[in-house]
Amino acid sequence: MRKSYRIKKEAEFQAVFDYHQSVANRAFVLYQKPHLNQTHFRVGISVGKKVAHTAVLRNQIKRYIRQALWELQPQLPPTVDFLIIARVPATTMNFWEIKKNLIHVLKLGKMLSEADPN
Repeated sequence: MRKSYRIKKEAEFQAVFDYHQSVANRAFVLYQKPHLNQTHFRVGISVGKKVAHTAVLRNQIKRYIRQALWELQPQLPPTVDFLIIARVPATTMNFWEIKKNLIHVLKLGKMLSEADPN
């Protein structure tokens, strides 16, 4: 996933948090904020030290999330900024379980189009 698809600045993270539109399942929390005048979505990913105690595990979870989002990219709306916050159960999941839980939370947030190949 290219860097233009990522939210990196603290102020941008805070703007999405402050919009107060979120949904969650047992593995992830999704915060979203409409952001018009952009050609593609932007995502911020957070895996805290309380969730995964080693940097290796935190980075692995973030890689899995990025890959799953890259595969779901055609179904995601282009005019939205969103944050994915991992919870503790994500530490024991493999890639396919993480992707399944991401699809679930994205559907709860009404962010996936109905043409779902999975």
